[in-house]
Amino acid sequence: MELGIEGKIGVITAASKGLGKAAAESLAKEGVKLAICSRNESRIKQTAKEISEKYKTKVLPLVCDVRSKDDIEKLKEDVIKEFGTVHILFTNAGGPPSGKALDFTPEDYEEAIKLNLLSTINLIYAFLPHMREQKWGRIIASTSISVKQPIPTIALSNVSRVGIIAFIKSLIQEISRDNITANIVAPGYIMTDRVMELLKDREKKEGKSFDELLKELAKNTPLNRIGKPEEFGALVAFLSSELAGYINGETILIDGGMYKGLF
Repeated sequence: MELGIEGKIGVITAASKGLGKAAAESLAKEGVKLAICSRNESRIKQTAKEISEKYKTKVLPLVCDVRSKDDIEKLKEDVIKEFGTVHILFTNAGGPPSGKALDFTPEDYEEAIKLNLLSTINLIYAFLPHMREQKWGRIIASTSISVKQPIPTIALSNVSRVGIIAFIKSLIQEISRDNITANIVAPGYIMTDRVMELLKDREKKEGKSFDELLKELAKNTPLNRIGKPEEFGALVAFLSSELAGYINGETILIDGGMYKGLF
């Protein structure tokens, strides 16, 4: 399937591993030139090298803490200096600590909101003017199944991610006439380092083995398995494409059928 995005410029945050890396690989496979970032300089450089060599496309590694507006501004400046514009923005950030609602202080919730919600808003504000100027853009915000079906053991994530949907739904009313779409991807359990960390945390708290907990997770889905990073990446690539031009303002689950609601 020809996605029509070869040669376009993509920016992906928290891309040194996990879902960000999966998204970067899928876009690179389609010939998108990339700027990828994370807080860890050595790791993001290594990831950029791997992707560039594998897919024969330019990948610019940058250091950015998405909680910092100054870092986001520097990220934008570096991307525009290197590529001149941006067509695709995939917003992503690591998850806040796991735990139940009353395990945390109000200050913990403030930090989680800064990490997940405000980083998304600040990144979009940084790159949106370039999309509007060229009358083409794709914004994909990464959240979690928890925006539809809260998970008791990740209360900070439940709260800090759901506002992204309200922001995107509000935003598209103002930007879509410039041929810019914005959508949300909401993964269930995809086999990443983050899921491994959550399972190890539960292993300590619940006294069950890692394998037992992994099987429990798999049983939550009709497919009876955990998702693959490349399956997530394929969804991001499609939403970034010309073919997805009429998909707009949607929250798209990729969870193997785990979500039990109707809408």
